[in-house]
Amino acid sequence: MQRRSALSSFFNYLGPSLIVSMAYMDPGNYGTDIQAGASFNYDLIWAVFLASAIAMLFQYLSGKIGIATGKSIPELVRESLNSKVLILAYWFFAEIAVIATDLAEYTGTVLALNILFNIPLLYAAFIAAFDVLLLLTIGRFRVLEYFFMLFVSVISIGFLYEVIVIRPDFNQIVTHAISPYINSENVLTIVGIIGATVMPHALFVHSSLTKNRLNEYTVEEKRLLRKLHLFENISTLSIAGLVNTAILVTAAAAFYPNFKDISTIDEAYRIMAPLYGQFAAVIFGVTLLFSGIASSTTGTLAGQAIMDGLLGVKVNKYIRRLVTRVINVFPIAVAITLGLNPLSILVYSQVILSLMIPLPMIPLIFYSSKGRLMGEFVNRRYITIISIIASLIVLIFNGFFLFTIFASRFGYTLH
Repeated sequence: MQRRSALSSFFNYLGPSLIVSMAYMDPGNYGTDIQAGASFNYDLIWAVFLASAIAMLFQYLSGKIGIATGKSIPELVRESLNSKVLILAYWFFAEIAVIATDLAEYTGTVLALNILFNIPLLYAAFIAAFDVLLLLTIGRFRVLEYFFMLFVSVISIGFLYEVIVIRPDFNQIVTHAISPYINSENVLTIVGIIGATVMPHALFVHSSLTKNRLNEYTVEEKRLLRKLHLFENISTLSIAGLVNTAILVTAAAAFYPNFKDISTIDEAYRIMAPLYGQFAAVIFGVTLLFSGIASSTTGTLAGQAIMDGLLGVKVNKYIRRLVTRVINVFPIAVAITLGLNPLSILVYSQVILSLMIPLPMIPLIFYSSKGRLMGEFVNRRYITIISIIASLIVLIFNGFFLFTIFASRFGYTLH
């Protein structure tokens, strides 16, 4: 009876980490994991595991802040800055991070429509502009969470099927999961995997989602919610980590070494069909489409949390979605018209995200370690130390990524 009550409490709570987990299964991760597997076989599975562990830690802290304080990170930042100029500046850069994130998700949806239905890229770009609006018509937020359960289930089952069909070398998977391997050739790909671990919008929105689970604001309720949050966070982000591992493993088994130069998602789709059948390729395309739509919805919720928390402005969710998408339709449409690969724009979006990562990460560690704010839910010292080390790892990898991007623009290459 007690076990049934615990399960009932968990399923009633289930939602915040589920929604956030889609940020770690977005099309940007698809591209990075495919490149890692196709170029370096199973060598970088350890990097996916490390990235997932760091994401799990930071998302736990974000959700815990919402439960302990009853406020989101944007709300706490507004109270701390206490200056309209500083608040507006912080909001501006936070919004840029959300828009840059949405660019990757939008591109994934465009490519999925193109490869699944053979819709020309330019038309797909305009159709994809309205993808999330259908989901946002759902009146009850709980129903939206059920849709996320569907999305996560389809993506997980889809890649389980891909792994079964492709039959990877499981001995190699285990070996490379526990043996880090870094050299001058794979270091940039490792940067892409680990450096993009902390998704700024995911950290902002998680605290907003968990604070909405509070009803009574009592210590007893907060203790229960923290336990439920911990369990949900570990379970859903473990699934996200396994999905990313499955993408890398699928690419390694399918494309290495004969197609190691694959650099785009659509290339992977077109090569997969003759090798493993059209159904396997279609499953891949469907998971990409669901990934793009679901992660875009997470981005919209993050944008609302940022604007509401920092500016105290509740904007209509449809207007919010349309404005973000219109901003991103323009560069993609121009790239397609000029005959460029839309994925080339993603490099610039990753640069923006790398620059914006400190925005939520520094307040995250600061607030969760502040005893007066968190009360009994304050971080233990070892958690704070691990968080600082993890943040330094992310910042170092992102700094290295930025260095290589700008160095290449000036004609320098790494050897």
